[in-house]
Amino acid sequence: MQILMDAAAGSGLPITFTAVYIIGFLAAVIIGSIAWYNSKRPPGWENAQRPDIVPDLETDSDEQSES
Repeated sequence: MQILMDAAAGSGLPITFTAVYIIGFLAAVIIGSIAWYNSKRPPGWENAQRPDIVPDLETDSDEQSES
C-alpha cells in the first residue's frame, strides 16, 4: 500500500509526458469505437442503429452489390 501512495504522491513524470499518454488513450478509444461501429454487426445486432456521430463508410462489398 505504501508503494501506491508513494507513486501517487510524486512519480516524477513531467506533465507533458502524462498528457501524451492521456491524449493517446482517448484517441485510441475514439478511433476504435468508430471502427467497431463501422464493422459488420455481430449476430443479433444486424438491425441496430448507428449513432449519428459515426460516419457511414462504404466498403467494397457495398459497391459490388449496387452494380
